[in-house]
Amino acid sequence: MLVKMRNPKREVEMPAGQTVNRLLDDLDLVRESHLVICNGTLVPGDARLADDDVIEIRPVISGGAS
Repeated sequence: MLVKMRNPKREVEMPAGQTVNRLLDDLDLVRESHLVICNGTLVPGDARLADDDVIEIRPVISGGAS
């Protein structure tokens, strides 16, 4: 399955059949700090990913006036 990551921008191939949480663990990414989008839809940590899925991982960015 193709995983598109931001910051830094890169693409990696990962094995399918795992959950979002497992994918983030394998990539050494913290769940609370990243959004996972599967085929254009935001998905929860327990979602199982298929071989033909296109995954995008984006860092959570917060900001605003202080």
